[in-house]
Amino acid sequence: MQFDENLIRNVVSQVLAEVGPMPTTDGSVALRPDSAPASAGQHGIFYDAESAVAAAREAFEQLRRGTMEDRKQIIEIIRRISIAQCEELGLMEMDETQVGRPEHKIEKLRTLGERSPGVEMLETKAFSGDHGLAIIERAPFGVIAAITPVTHSLPTITGNAVSMIAGGNAVVVNPHPSGKRVAAEGVRRFNEAIYREVGIDNLICVIAEPTLESADALFKHRDVALICVTGGPAVGRAALNSGKRAIVAGPGNPPVVIDETADLDNAARCIIQGASYDNNLLCIAEKEVFVVESVFDAMMEAMRRAGAVQLNAAQIDALTAKAITTAGDDHHHVAAKELIGKNASVLAAAAGVQVPDSTELVFGETDENHPFVSVEQMMPFVPFVRARDVDHAIALAKHYEHGFRHTAIIHSRNVRNMTKMGRELDTTLYIKNGPSMASLGLGGEGYLSFSIAGPTGEGVTNPNTFTRERRCSMIDELRVI
Repeated sequence: MQFDENLIRNVVSQVLAEVGPMPTTDGSVALRPDSAPASAGQHGIFYDAESAVAAAREAFEQLRRGTMEDRKQIIEIIRRISIAQCEELGLMEMDETQVGRPEHKIEKLRTLGERSPGVEMLETKAFSGDHGLAIIERAPFGVIAAITPVTHSLPTITGNAVSMIAGGNAVVVNPHPSGKRVAAEGVRRFNEAIYREVGIDNLICVIAEPTLESADALFKHRDVALICVTGGPAVGRAALNSGKRAIVAGPGNPPVVIDETADLDNAARCIIQGASYDNNLLCIAEKEVFVVESVFDAMMEAMRRAGAVQLNAAQIDALTAKAITTAGDDHHHVAAKELIGKNASVLAAAAGVQVPDSTELVFGETDENHPFVSVEQMMPFVPFVRARDVDHAIALAKHYEHGFRHTAIIHSRNVRNMTKMGRELDTTLYIKNGPSMASLGLGGEGYLSFSIAGPTGEGVTNPNTFTRERRCSMIDELRVI
């Protein structure tokens, strides 16, 4: 399917015409927070943390009185909407955020509907012995506060909602302000259908005008039992300092190692596929590549053969001047917001090169000290760095992964090299001979979630992540063996 600006605008205009402005409790409409009441209170749309948490708490109590079949039905509703309405919601997100690729916005929602894990993943354990029986089951926390990023606004909400509701919880979302409208619209659609079919409203609540203050209010609210953050290090630290249990999906800077045994053509195809997916917005995407010297030039040729466009040193310098800026008192390098998630053709133009709009990835050779190597740039440009041998490449990969223990990729036919890198980097996700997103079920095995909790250790989140352990014991009875 071909996507262009007119198609996106037309679809979004049609969506907005159909859904209209956000409703309020008195039947009027609210277009801005100053024209809305303190609480809209219908189908998950709220303008203050207090009202949102109160509504979510009531919804949680209703869900707790229900059955496991109710949870299954609710999850099926979310999945159904995510699949059936992926195109209009995906294009709506593209129009609002202006980062990434429309076809991938659509694919993420559709795949979440197909592969997000539900109640089937909940684990029950039993112990039987001379002194009776003990059952360990997974219980809900209650109301969860979630922070979601602009890079995957509605997809993150969707995946989290399925896992959290499967665990028996309700959730209040403080979305990134640049993705707030699609977040509110998706949440409204989910809740409206859940209320119509199951009779519970506000299981997923959203702060329609999110701020730092509303996030702080959620973190501190006495009825919020758990915090789930998907975003940068600052908001992760805030969650960890909240005094509550926190699940933090932090930053990544995934390195790729290519040794002398690798299938170079396959490596090139995989790097292009992974690093260009949604214009490199995924935290797991290939960000920098370390290639052993003996196959470096052949690897660069393989990249050109596979369709990527190589930039020379002067062009990389021109791109860097526009794509990398500084921040903070220490003036550390960061990605320039203006180019995050933009198409490869836009990056090439910034480098003074004209390439077809269909170009998926631009790349080039840099040294290891280049800011494109150390910064999680989230752009479809990948720097390639020469390494003396595989040990040097692995050492560089470990250094520039920054100890996030997030994601690492290797292309090799040497099992010993694969093992060595896996042990050295100790990342949550480790991909061998494939594109990065295959590790989340997008072309590989496993379930899909866009919250990868590295800092707090839960890994790729699932329904068990959002539950607590409860043990029920019968002493000296019910063992019938």
